[in-house]
Amino acid sequence: MKPVNNQIIPTNFILDLDGVMTDGKFHYSKLGKIYKVFGSDDNDALKILSKFIKIQFISADKKGFKISRRRIVNDMNFPLELVGVSERAKWISKKYGVEKSIYMGDGIFDPIVFKKVFYSIAPANALSEVRNQAKFVTKSKGGERAVAEASLHILEKFFSLDYENVLAQIEQGS
Repeated sequence: MKPVNNQIIPTNFILDLDGVMTDGKFHYSKLGKIYKVFGSDDNDALKILSKFIKIQFISADKKGFKISRRRIVNDMNFPLELVGVSERAKWISKKYGVEKSIYMGDGIFDPIVFKKVFYSIAPANALSEVRNQAKFVTKSKGGERAVAEASLHILEKFFSLDYENVLAQIEQGS
């Protein structure tokens, strides 16, 4: 794929899980954390985007990691790793390199990562300090199609595919 306007083509899309793929709320009972709410359409958009760029999820939620793994790894077939919030910039740099990585996050420590990576995205309901540091902010909230919106944005910005082109490619492939 050729660069759009001679810009760098990213090779990695790394997503924080909670608050980005989910609504960010943790549902507890007397048995502990039992549910997370994931949005619709995000998986479909990521499947399209994954034809152009590597997708990687990270989470710092140790107690809810089994729930996250069930959705991301087992259901969606994407990789997921447990990475602490203070370790993310270093982890991305070491594992993927920051110069061609896009990162999507919503938490208070994510602007640290935003400053290091090639391109940063925040969902609409991220903290205002986080949104102010992101290069792109979705109109959708985390867990409410923000990842689908971000995926379509990446396809258009870096791969010259708008929504109509994406739909046409899907129709041709089926």
